[in-house]
Amino acid sequence: SKTGDARIGLVGFPSVGKSTLLNKLTGTFSEVASYEFTTLTCVPGIFKYKGAKMQLLDLPGIIEGAKDGKGRGKQVIAVAKSCSLILIVLDVLKPLTYKKIIEKELEGFGIRLNKKPPNIIFQKKDKGGINITHTVPLNNLDEDMIKSICHEYRIINANISIRCEATVDD
Repeated sequence: SKTGDARIGLVGFPSVGKSTLLNKLTGTFSEVASYEFTTLTCVPGIFKYKGAKMQLLDLPGIIEGAKDGKGRGKQVIAVAKSCSLILIVLDVLKPLTYKKIIEKELEGFGIRLNKKPPNIIFQKKDKGGINITHTVPLNNLDEDMIKSICHEYRIINANISIRCEATVDD
């Protein structure tokens, strides 16, 4: 369960040091071994930083194709998506292309890396339909597209305020 002021997910390939980092920073025990996929479930730990309680999650290693479900990838990335911060842990002896693979897997699951969340305010309401306001031109969207997206998620009453250049993914 989510605890602390922020949630940080340790994401990386198997056997890159995620469990060791969790153990050192939090004093929590996450098994460390010389074989891949030692960590099979999410292991949480807590540490304090400037008075704030941070929950650190040691996630099972992901592999190429994780976004398509390989190696429990969808479950791991779903937990990562709930984090305030994702920390990609890499093996310094491996090429930097490994970082690109991890980024591609996360982005393929809709995680925005190194980007601020869009300035869109969404409030469900009991009645009145969908009301859309915007302070910038909607170049990549129109109101019918927004309403269609809402209906896909069975949202029929909401106030939506768009204050930035937005896309369908936002």
